[in-house]
Amino acid sequence: MNETRLISTPIVYPETDGQPMTESDATRDYLIYCIEVLRLFFHSRRQVYVSGNLSIYYQEGNPKAVLSPDVFVIFGVSPHQRRSYKAWQEGGRLPSFVMEITSLTTRKQDEVEKPQLYARLGVQEYFQYDPTADYLRPQLKGYELIEGTYQPLPLEANADAIPFIHSSVLGLDLRLQTPPQPSGSLPRPQELRFYDPQTGLTLLSREEVEQVREQAEQERNLARQERDLARQERDLAEQRAEQLAARLRELGIDPDQI
Repeated sequence: MNETRLISTPIVYPETDGQPMTESDATRDYLIYCIEVLRLFFHSRRQVYVSGNLSIYYQEGNPKAVLSPDVFVIFGVSPHQRRSYKAWQEGGRLPSFVMEITSLTTRKQDEVEKPQLYARLGVQEYFQYDPTADYLRPQLKGYELIEGTYQPLPLEANADAIPFIHSSVLGLDLRLQTPPQPSGSLPRPQELRFYDPQTGLTLLSREEVEQVREQAEQERNLARQERDLARQERDLAEQRAEQLAARLRELGIDPDQI
């Protein structure tokens, strides 16, 4: 009797799309900034996963059911590192916040295709930031999912006229800050910064934190040097005063009577 055995082929979920990753300097820098500062911000919370440019598979058995946002935040899962993210292995949890660092070359995907997919998957907030001001006006836009459709979040301005959009999902403001403009130069694009309205602090990347630490250390060293110099000058003045008093006594003059 012949037996027919069915051999099932394991389903492969690629960790990359097989295409070389080519990013502009601005896109890469802001992608790194966003991921770094959000990881630092949520560091004390054990069940928040922040990443970007990672394959997220949302349908078991279908490797084509995949998305790869530039930046995303998933709540309720461990922050440990992954080579890819499979939703069915993570309790079905998908991103609550997504940001795309957009440009003219990705405009169609970021404006049409991706938001349709993100809305269908229930991503609560979708943001776009155009670091080189290629086409997006203003450079930052945010959307909130309401009854299955993305509705624009308001772009507000604080007391210093700095425009921002508040993310309820993150509990943070996403600000557009105007960099210093050298005299006679063309206006530079506005810079994206995350701001914590609870502490009143702008979130800094690891590099920026290190720069602040180095500057603080330099200031401490300068203050220490100034204190040492003042003490040396004081000691020198006291020595001179003592030498003068001794010389006066040698001459038979009481320095206290002068």
